[in-house]
Amino acid sequence: MKNTITATNFKFPGQKKVYQGKVRDVYTLENNLLLMVATDRLSAFDVVMPKGIPYKGQILNQIATKMMDATKDIVPNWLIATPDPNVAIGVACEPFKVEMVIRGYLSGHAAREYKAGKRMLCGITLQDGMIENDKFSKPIITPATKAEAGDHDEDISRDGILDRKIVSEEDYVVLEDYTRKLFQRGTEIAAKRGLILVDTKYEFGKTKEGKIVLIDEIHTPDSSRYFYKEGYEERQKKGEAQKQLSKEFVRQWLINNGFQGLKGQQVPEMSDAYITSVSQRYIELYENITGETFYKAEVKNIIQRIEKNVLNYLNRTN
Repeated sequence: MKNTITATNFKFPGQKKVYQGKVRDVYTLENNLLLMVATDRLSAFDVVMPKGIPYKGQILNQIATKMMDATKDIVPNWLIATPDPNVAIGVACEPFKVEMVIRGYLSGHAAREYKAGKRMLCGITLQDGMIENDKFSKPIITPATKAEAGDHDEDISRDGILDRKIVSEEDYVVLEDYTRKLFQRGTEIAAKRGLILVDTKYEFGKTKEGKIVLIDEIHTPDSSRYFYKEGYEERQKKGEAQKQLSKEFVRQWLINNGFQGLKGQQVPEMSDAYITSVSQRYIELYENITGETFYKAEVKNIIQRIEKNVLNYLNRTN
């Protein structure tokens, strides 16, 4: 669709290299700075969809930066500034090659594995007799290895991470501690909005000084799943689907249209009407998660807008 940003090719002062993730384009600058542009790309089942979603990048970037600000007292993060609605600038880090997934409920990927008969997830035994969206007695951490471009992330246990020396035991203890603290804070923030933080993932990196910090996004609808608190118990007792705020609605649409990212499957065509509905859903997510009205940034010349705002920021700080 028009007025979306699905690719960037900036040449910023002091630029060293560029990396294109599933959703974000990451620019490494001199002075140990990292600049992340949140595009409007939509990724599901580790596959980037052909069309962008209007305002999605702005929504993800603004939720993530608000949540980092709301958790910086308990866990340090990489963020320094947000010079544009789609841009975050922070300290360059060496990312840990693992995503710290934490789940409070049997939902999404965990529920699909459970329905397939599996009772062990990332080294954690799941009790029998649960139904989809039931609450765990306490949150469980189910890490995933970071996939290379084009590959799928893979579940891995704590022991697997340590055995393969993906993360040292000393660092992993910190990652687990930070993950639980962030999830608790996220749960508290969600509760104030009438929401339940169902599950989420966190990514961490290490600064050149050796400090472990939170990086990437946090508590966004792309990285997290939310339920509406009101009516949760009633829906669960009746075996009804939960009303949720997350990217899961896109995954379900893809599943219903015969796509789960498996080899040989074709991404179904998304009509302009459907893409508009997804954009509207993301705006709904933003307003419910933050409790604030969403204000659309100017999108007639997104690339020029981003470049101007970033250059203004870099010129002021140099």
